[in-house]
Amino acid sequence: MSAQEEHIEEKAEEQQEQQSFSTDVSRLLDIVANALYTNQDVFLRELVSNAADACDRLRYDSIASPDLIKDNPDFRICVYKDTTNRTITVVDNGVGMDKAELIENLGTIAKSGTAALTEKMKEAGDDTDKLKLIGQFGVGFYSSYMVAHKTQVVSRKAGSDDIWLWVSDGKTGFTIREANEAEAARLDGQRGTSITLDIKDEACEFLLDQKIESTVKEYSDHISVPIFLGAPAEVAKDKDATAINSASALWMRSKSDITEKDYNDFYTHISSNIDEPLMTSHWNVEGAIEFTSLLYIPTQKPWDLFDPGRKNIVKLYVRRIFITDDMDALMYPWLRFMRGVIDSEDLPLNISRETLQYNLTIEKIKNAVARRILGDLDKLSRNDPPAFSLFWGQFGSAIKEGLYDSPLHREGLLKICRFYSTHDDGEKFVTLEDYVSRMKEGQEEIYYISGDSLKSIKNSPQAEGFKAKGIEVLYLTDTIDDFWLQSILDYKGKTFKSITKGDIDFDKIAPKEDKKDDDKKEEETSEEQQKSTDALITKFQEILKGQVHNVRPSKRLTDSAVCLVAPDEGVDMHMEQVLKINQKYQASTKPVLEINVKHNLIKTLAASCENGDDVTDAAYLLFDQAKIIQGQSVDDLSAFARRMSDFMNKAI
Repeated sequence: MSAQEEHIEEKAEEQQEQQSFSTDVSRLLDIVANALYTNQDVFLRELVSNAADACDRLRYDSIASPDLIKDNPDFRICVYKDTTNRTITVVDNGVGMDKAELIENLGTIAKSGTAALTEKMKEAGDDTDKLKLIGQFGVGFYSSYMVAHKTQVVSRKAGSDDIWLWVSDGKTGFTIREANEAEAARLDGQRGTSITLDIKDEACEFLLDQKIESTVKEYSDHISVPIFLGAPAEVAKDKDATAINSASALWMRSKSDITEKDYNDFYTHISSNIDEPLMTSHWNVEGAIEFTSLLYIPTQKPWDLFDPGRKNIVKLYVRRIFITDDMDALMYPWLRFMRGVIDSEDLPLNISRETLQYNLTIEKIKNAVARRILGDLDKLSRNDPPAFSLFWGQFGSAIKEGLYDSPLHREGLLKICRFYSTHDDGEKFVTLEDYVSRMKEGQEEIYYISGDSLKSIKNSPQAEGFKAKGIEVLYLTDTIDDFWLQSILDYKGKTFKSITKGDIDFDKIAPKEDKKDDDKKEEETSEEQQKSTDALITKFQEILKGQVHNVRPSKRLTDSAVCLVAPDEGVDMHMEQVLKINQKYQASTKPVLEINVKHNLIKTLAASCENGDDVTDAAYLLFDQAKIIQGQSVDDLSAFARRMSDFMNKAI
């Protein structure tokens, strides 16, 4: 090295910035590098995918600023090895990065949720499970450390004069400085990014052209940007150079020419997931609007499915030009788990992404896509019930959000919605169509009970009478259920009714048959006890005045002594709890306390009340018991404990 070169190198080192990774990032990089050791090929797929995205983004930016690509309008990716220096390099002539973007995109993983991924990695049982997590958290670049002990990134943002070098061993941190002339020569022309990996001994197979070519063909054949084997300068000189991938937009090809592997590989590219898609939907629309859509439903739900900050990431193209993967107006929020591309023939290229949000064509595409996906899901439910059950278990709660905020698609949504119910004791999903077909003669309402979990509502006392008479009750366990039921009043003319609200008249649904002698004797006995029971109810009303709306005999209880229900004009029991938690709702109505007049405890208390005994403690205990069963807190725990101790003492 000449003295001048040494001087330049020393000056560059003086100007470089050393930055450390956070503890979480360092730990994460170690996990990523080691957890994926059994499938090294993934690193090349991830780097090529990132390079293709960079080209797509610049293709869009050049619509408004043609000068950005005037030096080289043809996009490409080059992959080559250097056996002497034991390196492999991936180069693109895409949008490139400036200093701030290098630090943000490569120096941090905060935007992807470092802590969350670290925990997921720890929980994953084997290498396959860990591999599936990589794309979900957007850390594909870091898979390069499976095969490299050092990574160098040279990048020049399109339209900028500055060229930057980012270097890291993937352990302690990274350095960043302006690139020198030799480093800048790694770029393909006047823009883009070059990533050079110093290959580990155990990954030396990637220093063979055959290995690079076979890996690219296996994982990246579908990418629309041509991928060449060789350095940019060599490819430019070779007039006969041909891409090693198909370099055509997969979604524009005929379905008959696409294999299942092609579809799955594209899903991996577009979603960065390793799991196979649960459903693939590929079609084109012609007519008033024209677009092609290739969409996938993942097998596993995204980690951020219910994160308030999550975004729709279906990619929007206009005539094969990538526009954005961050347009909320393109897909309904209840389809936010979808992955894939939508390519429009009608949208203008010369307007901003922000303006596109309000374009009427986008709205038409969104509705057309929703109708198609709902139709495909309905077919899946009929043709492959196990696959649909898997889908519903993963994404059903998100789909039901559409019942609340998408009136246009409610019919299609209700058709695919699944619920647990008292039929088969909540072991299998049922449809509303199934429910209606099993309704009792004279039943005009679809009964349901909502709660926090299936386990908590399966044994609800309010359902006892329904089970005894064979009247089916839907179990609703998603928070959104309480909200869509407020806007959808009926299904095929049958209204929805909560079994924890209002009175129930079983006689209209299941009329009493001819009474047997034992039934007549029991009714006569009940008539004899009616006076004492009425007195007990009146006494309970006096004691609990101000805390309950009413105390009345229950038609829905068979085994339990008491339960709470909402009055007809009040808010459903579970809905009230949800509103209290989420909207600081202050209840203005009191619950109704229903008592089972046939329960031995109630009969005994009625007799005691008739004899003049004090039943104040019993009234409060039963009221508190009903609140506990409902999942509510007891107002005075000390008083509850004292009353319970007194009753136990008397019993002993």
